[in-house]
Amino acid sequence: MELQNIIDQITQLSQQDDLIQLGRAASEIRQIFEDQLLELERQEQIKRLEEIEKGSSYEPTDFSPFKEAFYEVYNQFVSKRKSQLQLQQSLEAQNLKLKKELIDRLKEVVDNEEKIGSAFQAYKEIHESWKKIGAIARDQREAIQKEYSRLLEIFFYNINIYKELKDHDYRRNKQLKEDLIFRLKQLRIANITQRELEDQLRGLQDEWEEIGPVQNDDWEIMKGAYWEAVRAIYDKINAFYEAQRQQLKANIEEKKKIVAALAQRMSEVSQWETNKQWETQTAYVLALQAQWKTIGFGSRKENQNVYEEFRAQCDTFFSAKKQFSAAQDADNKVIVVKKKGLIEKAVSLSSSTDWKQTATQYKKLQKDWQALGSAGQRYDNKLWKEFRAACDSFFTARQSYFESLDAENAQNLVVKQNLIKTLNDYKLPKEKEVALDELKEFQKQFTAIGPVGIKEGQAIYNAFKSRMDELYNALKLEGQEKERVLFAAKVEQMLASPNRQKLLQTERQELRKQIDQLQREILTLENNLGFFARSKGADSLRQEVNKKIDTANNKIKGLKTKLRLIPNE
Repeated sequence: MELQNIIDQITQLSQQDDLIQLGRAASEIRQIFEDQLLELERQEQIKRLEEIEKGSSYEPTDFSPFKEAFYEVYNQFVSKRKSQLQLQQSLEAQNLKLKKELIDRLKEVVDNEEKIGSAFQAYKEIHESWKKIGAIARDQREAIQKEYSRLLEIFFYNINIYKELKDHDYRRNKQLKEDLIFRLKQLRIANITQRELEDQLRGLQDEWEEIGPVQNDDWEIMKGAYWEAVRAIYDKINAFYEAQRQQLKANIEEKKKIVAALAQRMSEVSQWETNKQWETQTAYVLALQAQWKTIGFGSRKENQNVYEEFRAQCDTFFSAKKQFSAAQDADNKVIVVKKKGLIEKAVSLSSSTDWKQTATQYKKLQKDWQALGSAGQRYDNKLWKEFRAACDSFFTARQSYFESLDAENAQNLVVKQNLIKTLNDYKLPKEKEVALDELKEFQKQFTAIGPVGIKEGQAIYNAFKSRMDELYNALKLEGQEKERVLFAAKVEQMLASPNRQKLLQTERQELRKQIDQLQREILTLENNLGFFARSKGADSLRQEVNKKIDTANNKIKGLKTKLRLIPNE
């Protein structure tokens, strides 16, 4: 876990010998630990809410062992560092006292020592002691060093006998200072960490102060070069911390934008009325949480405040979602009951072989299913699988049936094509009755073969009918015989058509229409006979009307004969 890695880091830090310079590093590790702990606690809260929302039990993760382990090590670090700081302060105070005593001794030598040899020996002892004394408090360092340097300069100026040695020291000190200025310039562009940069700068500054004086003519130039190099490094250090401050500020602004965006979205919560809308908003909130994790930290106080605002908004959202889900679950249970009813109907129809009617019923069931809407993820997938299984069972059987029909139809097509080929080669015999019997036999064979595919049905029927019409016309039938034979052949041909029901129904309706028309004509003629009895020349007109009535009745008789030839299907 990430928390254990952080604990390991503070543990490694606390095991180092010198903790004084590691205070900021420890504070940063503590900040990271606290932020990480807050984030894990937030994630734990979300997981707990999600599991509660699903109705599942949830065992929370206890982070207190990590927290106790971290602060135990951290507090040990703080205590140990505090002790080192107190010891350092004590040493710095002792060193300050020693340096002041050396300054007093050097001042005594400068003011009162008249023997050059003794004075120089005293100086050497003082200077050696000075170099061995450790660091003093920073706020005292410059003043003490300046006073010491001032006394040294006075000392060397006053000791003319050592002028040659002083010139040598000047040259040496100049070389050391030039070398140190060069190192400062190199440090400015060095690719090192910020902490290393600050540590090395402090070391070089201390080293500068420890180097002796140079010629006055060189001092102003070297002092300017030194401070220019130091200021350049301080500018770099300040720029780094300013960039950090700006980055922390930018991070806070980015997080505030996320909080504002979530608050704006939460103002629309009353408009979310469907599962799809809530899922869309949940994806949006999770995306904001993911985006939040990619943003770095801000200042500690601001970071905590903005995080609490964001967490409160998220808690409000998931609480509202939970309430919606509870209400939605109640509605879903009503839909579940209705869908189970549709499943029962679908299962009861699955073994039906009334393909057309049952397919229509299944389509209605599917429309009813869609109209009910979703019963929620908890139920809908399982219910749909059951419903679809029943539908698939029927439609798979239906498909298998029609595939077998297609194979049979293909075979029927070949047989009918062969029959038409035979019919095309057929020659009518001279005896009319024999020819009619053979044509009827062709007709029976064609009808008995059975259906072919819808695509080929009309074409094969048209080819057969066309050839049969040619043969019947070639018989040169006359009168009622022709009419009867041709109509019987027409009925047989309609029976062989893929649209036989429609053709037979149309023919039946046409015959009945003609019968009705003739019956109306007879009724009109019979009504007219009443007028002929009261007029001159009525006998001849009555005979003509009766003749028309007889003719109409004969036509009706013929039409009824045809009607009886049409089978009822």
